[in-house]
Amino acid sequence: MQLKTIDLCAGIGGIRRGFELAGGYINVESAEIDEFACKTYEHLYGNNPRHNVSDLAFKKVLQRLRYDVLLAGFPCQAFSSVGQRKGFEDKTKGTIFFDIADIIKMTRPKVVFLENVQNLLSHDKKATINTIFDTLGRQLDYHIVGLKYDTNGDPIIERSSFLRNSIDFGVPQNRPRVYIIAFSRAYFGKHVELIEKELPTKRLGAAIYDDLNSILEDSVEPRYFLSTKYLETLERHIIVQHEKGYGFGYRIVNSPEIKRPVANTLLATGGSGKERNLILDYKNGKQYAGHEIKGKYSPINDKCIRTMTPTEWGRLQGFIGYGFIDDDGKEMFSFPEGIPVSQQFKQFGNSVTIPVIEEMARFVQRNIDAMYSNFSPTERRLFSMYGNEFLLCKTIWTDMETTLREKTLNQYFDMVYHFGLNPFRTKELADYLKVSSARASQILGQLTEMRCVIRTGERSYVFEDLLSKTNN
Repeated sequence: MQLKTIDLCAGIGGIRRGFELAGGYINVESAEIDEFACKTYEHLYGNNPRHNVSDLAFKKVLQRLRYDVLLAGFPCQAFSSVGQRKGFEDKTKGTIFFDIADIIKMTRPKVVFLENVQNLLSHDKKATINTIFDTLGRQLDYHIVGLKYDTNGDPIIERSSFLRNSIDFGVPQNRPRVYIIAFSRAYFGKHVELIEKELPTKRLGAAIYDDLNSILEDSVEPRYFLSTKYLETLERHIIVQHEKGYGFGYRIVNSPEIKRPVANTLLATGGSGKERNLILDYKNGKQYAGHEIKGKYSPINDKCIRTMTPTEWGRLQGFIGYGFIDDDGKEMFSFPEGIPVSQQFKQFGNSVTIPVIEEMARFVQRNIDAMYSNFSPTERRLFSMYGNEFLLCKTIWTDMETTLREKTLNQYFDMVYHFGLNPFRTKELADYLKVSSARASQILGQLTEMRCVIRTGERSYVFEDLLSKTNN
């Protein structure tokens, strides 16, 4: 089946691309506020992602949207520790996660996929991750893959259940990240028992690259080679750090003695921290040694040491050489004109590893298929609905399943699907269902007697308001 996604805190669309590569997904809305990232995103996908997840008007747009899976690589921010087991509005005010939780509450996606840095699991003395799991699991009623509970019903958070490393998914980069996948209990009900107990731990197919040497460019510009004085500064710094017993300092990650070299984590800061992934490049370095170039205060070093290039970072993240190869084997990834090199580093460093996301997307699809195959006809009908219309029909089914025939239930579902949450007249209902006005009035009366409340992020919709008692 094809599932619709929304791509929040999108960056340059790495999560979206991973889901697209898995097949069976189509993106219908995006949100990103960094202008450079927006330019790249629009260049790659042809969609304008310039929306803010904190903006109420944008949330209302999403509330009217029919989609299945919410994707978000949200930033990690400090959460308030005020209150115990209160609503997430009290505990996460002012954070992006609050806005994402608000969107989940308003739109009720079938699946939520979140990605974050590994420190999320220990951030703010675990208050952050506890709040996230409490919000998703208890308050919003989602089944979180890998989350266990003790005898008191309190969550047991095991790092191994949520941490996955890019190196296990076919790319030579040591990049541990937190992945959270949650399935809606409202949609899947008892069938969540069929969901696999743990997230994917490795790439199912062959590795994309054998090791770090496989991603290195043949020809590299001189500007990526370190100047002599800067290299000397790094060498002095690492001596001091080692004398203090620290492991800080530069790293040459493809030194000859390393049998299968692997890159350290690419940093979101892009411009800083590149000295943790220095490359020994004799081929290009020998021809540039001693050259003076603009922007460097001393000649290029004669030890042939350089930083990686944006293209190499792109390969390590699965964008270049994998994620955007067309059916003819042609590389389709590129940056739009005017994106500085520093921004190229930043955008790759701030993104996700596409092959990891691809496996996660297959996991989602595989488990949805397994549950869907066990659905009753009514459950399948409900699965085709979205948001508050789904909640309304689910409530009708839950409250009236034993008292109404399946045909009548489907009439009610048809009515909600056709009219949505808009008021309507009995005559309109009669015309739509092709029943008499008396029968339509009877249906209307049954629903108004339920006095059921469907809550949204802003207000409550009551049947008496939705199903008008106006004259025939």
